[in-house]
Amino acid sequence: MFDFDTPTVNEIAPDVFRIGCYAPALDLQFNYFLVRDDAPLLFTTGYKSSFPLVQQAVAQVMDPAKLRYIAFSHFESDECGALNQWLEVAPGAEPVCSLVSAMVNINDFAIRPPKGMVDGEQLNTGKYQYRFCSTAQLPHGWDAGLLYEETQGTLFCSDLFHQGGNVDALTESDLSEQVLAAMQQMQAGPLADYIPYTKQTDRILNRLADLKPKTLAIMHGSSFAGDGEQAFRDLSTAMKSVFG
Repeated sequence: MFDFDTPTVNEIAPDVFRIGCYAPALDLQFNYFLVRDDAPLLFTTGYKSSFPLVQQAVAQVMDPAKLRYIAFSHFESDECGALNQWLEVAPGAEPVCSLVSAMVNINDFAIRPPKGMVDGEQLNTGKYQYRFCSTAQLPHGWDAGLLYEETQGTLFCSDLFHQGGNVDALTESDLSEQVLAAMQQMQAGPLADYIPYTKQTDRILNRLADLKPKTLAIMHGSSFAGDGEQAFRDLSTAMKSVFG
């Protein structure tokens, strides 16, 4: 496993903290998102190997033992590899994933039963209200889904809008060129076709655009504050040109 630099912690929206872990060997950031609330939520767990670093970063904001929900998009090591380690340090925490992921992966993988959510289902953590958005095969996997925090308009995007480099935590600048370049770079290497393009892809992306998110919490690269609707329309065009 590769090494990470010391994580950075940045508040990218009120009560939304981006924990940024840069892997120099890959020239890539792995970012995890903590939402401070009555029932705090962590979106994506990180790898088992990076758990101590991410735990220390969470502790800069709150006591990790008080986490209530551990959420992620799909079953992949950087998304939920450290799930059980988080459940061990946070005895009141519950995994949150798609119903598909709960049925085919997490019921067996996790040390506690998950909350499997269906499209449109709501989750309230106190001040904030989340909607589960089913995104099967996007970014990866039958079980994929995203969380949209409706109160502030923050969409937790997982691998969508992937960018390379050790970039700023948050930007208001158009990400189109960087995202297109990252997808083209991946297509030229051994990880080509890392995002499956199906007849549903454009529909799903435009459905996410219709949410009109104000902040895009992005796992690899800078998060984005601004016109999230247009960002998703642009992403749909870029993905069709690369994968379609």
